[in-house]
Amino acid sequence: MYVGRDLTELENIDPADWSDKELAFFHHGMQQLNGYLTFQGNVKHEKIMEEIKKRGGLHQKATWTQGTEVHFD
Repeated sequence: MYVGRDLTELENIDPADWSDKELAFFHHGMQQLNGYLTFQGNVKHEKIMEEIKKRGGLHQKATWTQGTEVHFD
């Protein structure tokens, strides 16, 4: 389960200041609801995707207990 700031808390914060888990969680949710998003929702999703691309994708260093994919739950 995602534990972190909700979208209303992140609304006025630039996605560059979001954590990888926040980007992954909201990108996943918006991707699933893409057909139902308003214009403003699509604009926000585009900003999230641009930030993910700027970061080179959502990856983390693999350890003994976790892989390289960012999990938000």
